[in-house]
Amino acid sequence: MNAVGTMTAAGTATATRTDNATNKAKNEEVAAMASTVGKASHAFLIDYKGLTVPAVTDLRRQIKGANSDYVVVKNTLALRAIEGKPLGSLKEHFTGMTGIAYSTKDVIALAKVLHTFAKTNPHLKVKAALLDGKPVAAKELETLANLPSRIELVGRLLGLMQSPMRRLVTVLSAPHRNIAATLAAVSLQKSKSTDNAA
Repeated sequence: MNAVGTMTAAGTATATRTDNATNKAKNEEVAAMASTVGKASHAFLIDYKGLTVPAVTDLRRQIKGANSDYVVVKNTLALRAIEGKPLGSLKEHFTGMTGIAYSTKDVIALAKVLHTFAKTNPHLKVKAALLDGKPVAAKELETLANLPSRIELVGRLLGLMQSPMRRLVTVLSAPHRNIAATLAAVSLQKSKSTDNAA
C-alpha cells in the first residue's frame, strides 16, 4: 500500500469513529428528550423565529418561574423522541424553528406566561398545543391564560368551604352572646341600684 492508500484508510477510520460518536450523541439526545418532553401531558410548540437571544433568555426564565420547562429541539430528533407518545400527535407542526414549552403540573400558569410574553414579543408564535395528552388548537392559549390559576381556584374553594362554617359559628355563638349581654345588663343594673341605695 502506498502513502496515499494509507492516508485514505486512516481518513476513513477517523470518519467512521466520528460518525459513531455523532450517532451515539444523537441517540442520547433522543433518549433524554423522550424521558422529559416525551412524558409531558401539557405542551406548547413554539416558533421562536425573530426573537432575540435576550428575549429567549427572558422567556426561559419566566417559564421556569411557572414551574415549567422550555427546550429548543431539532425537529428530526424530536420526531424520533416523541414517536408513540402523546406529543407525537402534533408531529406535523415540527417544522421550522421549534421550541417546546411543557409542564407536568400547572398548564394554566404556563399558558399565562406564554400569552403575556407574546403580547410584548409579537415574534413568538404558538404552533400547536397539547392539553392532558390531547391536541388542541393553538388559539386555546388565550382561553387557558384567562382561567384563574390553581392557587386562585384553591383560595376560592377554601373561601366557599369556610363561609358555611363562619355562619354556623355565628349562629351558635349568638345565644351565648345574648346571655352574656343580659347578664352584664343585670349586673350593671344591680350595681346602680346598690349605689343608689347607699
